[in-house]
Amino acid sequence: MRVLLLGPNGQVGWELRRALAPLATVVAADRGSQVDLPGDLENIDSLRETVRRCRPDVIVNAAAYTAVDTAEKEPERVRLINALAPGALAEEASFLGALLVHYSTDYVFDGAGDKPWREEDAVAPLNVYGHSKLEGEELIRRSGCRHLILRTCWVYATRGKNFLRNMLRLAQEREHLSVVDDQIGSPTGADLVADVTAPVIPAMQERAIVSGTWHLSAGGNTSWHGYALYAIEAARSMGLPIRVSAEAIAPCRTADFPTPARRPQNSRLCTRKLREDFGLELADWKEGLNRTLVEICKP
Repeated sequence: MRVLLLGPNGQVGWELRRALAPLATVVAADRGSQVDLPGDLENIDSLRETVRRCRPDVIVNAAAYTAVDTAEKEPERVRLINALAPGALAEEASFLGALLVHYSTDYVFDGAGDKPWREEDAVAPLNVYGHSKLEGEELIRRSGCRHLILRTCWVYATRGKNFLRNMLRLAQEREHLSVVDDQIGSPTGADLVADVTAPVIPAMQERAIVSGTWHLSAGGNTSWHGYALYAIEAARSMGLPIRVSAEAIAPCRTADFPTPARRPQNSRLCTRKLREDFGLELADWKEGLNRTLVEICKP
């Protein structure tokens, strides 16, 4: 099996290199020079040429525009990367008869209520980023290609820009922190996303599942405040030189820290369909976070 991987140096893409390696020949495509083929999602013609040169059995798109607040200032660029480029990949996948694996987000929902979002629930994005990811999904489905769309949330990793790494940095620099406690979701490791993707690809072929959308997140849920508090205290116990005390990590409301992009307050995702369709177990978010913290905190 030949896999074309877009975004191989991002949080999820980096883990996919590891997870897919035993299953397939992985061809990396990215903006940089240390890749097999060019994979710039802002250059649609070049992107199409890359797919045609590679002729993969599976295209895995782990590239995206994820700077949610900045997205409000450049909606056309966000749409190109998150919607039009995936749409072009889908058209090329349809022509080749390849499977397209694409990652989406809980931001396609409006965040209302307190129930975990199911795949069939009505979508209503709150911001430019969410609208672009939803349009990407729609273009993929419209193309008629075989596809696997995985919606996830609150992704972190040992590398890249993410909430976990930011909180640990601030915890070493400051004596007081305020963290939002009225947004709820499941901290989900990039390694979990990759480790689920790898077996699901062949399982779709074995079970004759042509296409679909599934929700993927770690088990359980918490607030950003609960997430930060747990991560900082665990890192402290692992020897990271934490400056802030647990008592000085204060909860606050979303309204206290307005941002250019509106955030959903309810980011819970129901993963029952994924677990039942593919026989998977998804561990509690604390288990995956502990493994990542071991890597971050090791001397």
